[in-house]
Amino acid sequence: MTATQAETIAVTDRITLRAVEERYTAELHNLVTKNRAWLRTAFDWAQYVGTEDDTRRNVQSNQMLHQRGYAKMYLIFQDDVLAGVLSFNAIEPTNKTGYIGYWLDEAHQGKGILSHALQAFMRYYAERGEIRRFVIKCRVDNVRSNKVALRNGFVLEGCLREAEFLNGHFDDVNSYAKIVSL
Repeated sequence: MTATQAETIAVTDRITLRAVEERYTAELHNLVTKNRAWLRTAFDWAQYVGTEDDTRRNVQSNQMLHQRGYAKMYLIFQDDVLAGVLSFNAIEPTNKTGYIGYWLDEAHQGKGILSHALQAFMRYYAERGEIRRFVIKCRVDNVRSNKVALRNGFVLEGCLREAEFLNGHFDDVNSYAKIVSL
């Protein structure tokens, strides 16, 4: 497989996943800035994104992790417009487990984009034999994220008490998993 083939995962005729690259820094920064208010309600990292250089450093770090296989970060594009992020925040190669993270621009939510992208993402890594256990952890109060997990066939394995620090307090986190063996 060539590097070019690994950079893009076709989802539908309108949706693609593209491996993070520095050339997308400005677009990503603008999308984070546009969605900052609601991102801060879901993710601790959103408060630390100030300048485009902050985003560039994050992109560079994620590119390195992506290339080394410790994590994978993809940008979700619909009709060539950046709509969000889908990633493995961490990968356990021995256990073939990937911990999934995602967020979508508010204007693109509720249209099935994330579910389509998630299904293609899991299929891609399962077919390659790299990941068989997919995990989503999300705050109990994040109703939309919990629905994404359930809608895509993930099973609730348990609730981690006070497992995530966000906005000055610890929140309970649901842990979902889906095993995909081909």
